[in-house]
Amino acid sequence: MNCNTVIKVGMADLNVARQGHCLRTTGLGSCVGVTLFDPVAKVAGMAHVMLPYSEIAREGNINIAKYADTAIPEMVRLLLAQGAKMSRLEAKLAGGAQMFMFTSAGGDTLRIGPRNVESCKFSLKQLNIPVKAEDTGGNYGRTIEFQCDTGKLYIRSVQYGDKEL
Repeated sequence: MNCNTVIKVGMADLNVARQGHCLRTTGLGSCVGVTLFDPVAKVAGMAHVMLPYSEIAREGNINIAKYADTAIPEMVRLLLAQGAKMSRLEAKLAGGAQMFMFTSAGGDTLRIGPRNVESCKFSLKQLNIPVKAEDTGGNYGRTIEFQCDTGKLYIRSVQYGDKEL
């Protein structure tokens, strides 16, 4: 990996970076790591999405990085401000695991990981941003690092080792 600087993205956080930098987030269980990349401008963004939709928010001033429907448009806004072009943006996703097994009573509300993946894909589709690759689902955690020079997404998990998308 070729990074001058690693920029950390925390839980319910997002950031953008330029060529020579990497974006990293840890602790993706049911959360989804969404990366956006413009391969010409060499500018990228990463969001650590915790929940699918902001309408479930109970807090007054919502953290827009926490929800798929608000984090992705905000990341696009920041990338365009850095010189990215909407027509060149491409996405990669990781995470969205079903970390715990529940029996019937909980129904859909306990499918946080799969619902996070679905809502991220829905938001990307609304913005006409193609999903180029994903490593989602399963029942294990992931750490991801995105290289802004190459657009490569590196995924580490204890159970499955390292992957590159």
